[in-house]
Amino acid sequence: MKKQNSIDFALLFTVICFFVISLLAVYSGSGQYETQDMFYFVKRQVFWYIVGFGLMAAVAYFDYELLERLSFRLFAGGLFLIILVHFFGTNQNGSQRWINLGPMKVQPSEFMKIFVILLLAAILNRYKHQRFSFKESMIPTMNIICWTAVPFFLILIQPDLGTALVILSIAFTLMLVSGISSKMIAALIASFLALLAFLTYLHNEHFEHFTKVIKPHQLDRIYGWLSPDEFDSTYGYQLKQAMLGIGSGQLSGSGYTKGNQVQGGNIPEAHTDFIFAVIGEEFGFIGASLLICLYLMMVYRMIHVAMHANTLYGLYICAGVVGLIVFQVFQNVGMTVGLMPVTGLALPFISYGGSALLTNMIAIGLVFSVNLRSSSYMFGRNWD
Repeated sequence: MKKQNSIDFALLFTVICFFVISLLAVYSGSGQYETQDMFYFVKRQVFWYIVGFGLMAAVAYFDYELLERLSFRLFAGGLFLIILVHFFGTNQNGSQRWINLGPMKVQPSEFMKIFVILLLAAILNRYKHQRFSFKESMIPTMNIICWTAVPFFLILIQPDLGTALVILSIAFTLMLVSGISSKMIAALIASFLALLAFLTYLHNEHFEHFTKVIKPHQLDRIYGWLSPDEFDSTYGYQLKQAMLGIGSGQLSGSGYTKGNQVQGGNIPEAHTDFIFAVIGEEFGFIGASLLICLYLMMVYRMIHVAMHANTLYGLYICAGVVGLIVFQVFQNVGMTVGLMPVTGLALPFISYGGSALLTNMIAIGLVFSVNLRSSSYMFGRNWD
């Protein structure tokens, strides 16, 4: 057995690359905003990255196994903060997600992603990676569903569909690697598809009931996604302009800070939710592809760390972080190019914003914590 005490430098390299790309994209994407300081958003992003690197290092050198004992308390604390948001939170763009802390706002639902990973990993760790039959899968599956449902619905009613779906993606990813029966997984997917079919039926036949489930602004986003040309001046404006920007970037882009769509102020929230459009327009297909390759490299390194984890808990933590990052990237890029509805999810490590960035940096810190305490086995692994 050989100890691997060194940091995963390939994973660290991807984070540093994202840091540089983020500053470049935030500067270009925020140029449409009239501020006295043209580096206002960049300076704030640098500040959040400095804090993020500090948190990442602190979490990396903290023994992740100790977090298993604290997972329920952290989860309960996160729920308490989300409940506080419902009573004392700040409403912005139709959603009540933030708590004001003087000069800054904190979004508790972002940090809830980490707490969900830690708790679900602890729950699954009790079952010691058994290969469950369909019947045996019932108890761990119900455990996961019940603990996931609480933050999911609390976040959904803020309303924040994007973050709620991230919570589901974390739970689903952990179930995939936990040994739960593939038949059970298939049954859950079938149930989800049946729910979508039922919602479609409600929309077409009982619209008054449908609007009790889906908020008006969420429905507007769906209309804008399905028919961006028809609603190009209203619900589909952001998507239409983002797609025009990416399309105009062609192979190599229009040049840094020279994108007509971005610099002309045609893409709202270009430095946050639609920052991928900035990269697509100004750096073209090549730049966007290189960014996707960096994400793939990050995911590959996290899977590598997971496979060398000393404990099942470490493996589950890494799997949860993979689910967290992959879904956010897929959703953000997908909504920018019209493959997914607009949900307001940030592009991990790139979009401007404190809470989302700190959450992702803490998540990478957890992976580093597993990495620093992992071992290489000559004759295979026996998790206990």
